[in-house]
Amino acid sequence: MRRHDGLLLTIALLAVAIMTAADAQPADRKDGVYAPQAPLQSRPLRVEVIDGVRFRDIETDEVYRLYGIDTCAPGQTARLGRQPWPCGTMAISWLVTATLNAWLACNTLRKEASEHLVRCATAGHPDIAADMLRAGVAVALPGTEQDPPVRVYIRAEQDARKAFRGLWSSTFQMPWEWRANHPTALPLARSEATP
Repeated sequence: MRRHDGLLLTIALLAVAIMTAADAQPADRKDGVYAPQAPLQSRPLRVEVIDGVRFRDIETDEVYRLYGIDTCAPGQTARLGRQPWPCGTMAISWLVTATLNAWLACNTLRKEASEHLVRCATAGHPDIAADMLRAGVAVALPGTEQDPPVRVYIRAEQDARKAFRGLWSSTFQMPWEWRANHPTALPLARSEATP
């Protein structure tokens, strides 16, 4: 009988310890559910594309710009041999295809003027900007003091260069230089990435 009583006492003490530990857990860990104290990303977005790096939330009209990359301006062209092609239109088309009927999850790095500077993903693109670089429809922005270059983006651009994908198969002017020479073109909201 004593052995049985000892076992019951051990089980009772263990139950009390477990209940005490459960009560001592932070509120976000109760019931086995973790909930971060601050949102890590925006609510899922449905967007309409403005240009190769910007889009607007169709519900709130807030504007988002992809961090760390730039694309040809809408009127800009590249040249493959003697054939000009609309690299700005191609960048817009790529972004429309990637975001069409897709939910975007975006991590806002900061807000500049009236735009959110973001890194975004969809179910088909874990990092939209990196995928644009790999496809050769975007270029990595040169780093600044405030915005150092993103290593993953530099590697993605190098991969596209080595494979001569997209822009890297052609002759083209860097987007920020092209915009500087075409002041009537739609500028990016931030200061153009002057190297």
